[in-house]
Amino acid sequence: MNADRMLAAAAADFDRLLAVLGADEAARLRRHLTVMRAEPPGSDRRRQAAESAARVVGPLLGSEAGGRYAEAVDSGGGFRPEDLAVLLIDGHRMVGPVLGPVRDRLLATPMLDDEFAERWEAQQAFIRLPGPGGGERLPLFQFAPSAPAAPSAPPEPRPVVLEVNLLLDARRDPWGAADWWLSPNAWLGTGRTSPAHLLGTQDAALLPDLARHLTSEEGI
Repeated sequence: MNADRMLAAAAADFDRLLAVLGADEAARLRRHLTVMRAEPPGSDRRRQAAESAARVVGPLLGSEAGGRYAEAVDSGGGFRPEDLAVLLIDGHRMVGPVLGPVRDRLLATPMLDDEFAERWEAQQAFIRLPGPGGGERLPLFQFAPSAPAAPSAPPEPRPVVLEVNLLLDARRDPWGAADWWLSPNAWLGTGRTSPAHLLGTQDAALLPDLARHLTSEEGI
């Protein structure tokens, strides 16, 4: 049994797995996937956790699961074992050969410290990305740096970011909004600067109009 291949196949066929996954099996699978994701690649504990998780999903998906998507998994171009943890534990569908790398890139951006994030739980205009384990993470670019005279003070939201987030409907689509902020934008010139790079500059005032242009094109 190739455990990684089995788990990748389960992620690719998640709806079918979910339809036959009982509560006890789901709890066991979450436990094994949590350990697998926490351990470094190639470690014995990761391998053991992956094999335990595969023993849960294998009987549910049938004999075809281990070989399905094998080529994609081996080449690195398809679903990954970690995608199953994202689907089952984190609770979103930013997985697979296209969305998985986007998820990794966006979650790699600096995030607001948890101790400060709790302060803004009631604010609905922030981008909140579900991180490993399902906890919400707030990209740090949404906040102005603390003043040098008070470096330990809680960072304050940037009003222009909250305005743009509302235009982008970040509450409904946080991944799409984060990708807009952090990806190069052709409308910003030949250097293809990302909108987030304009924050803290005079050009930040252009960002709401840039977002309106996008939303008018897409009919948001």
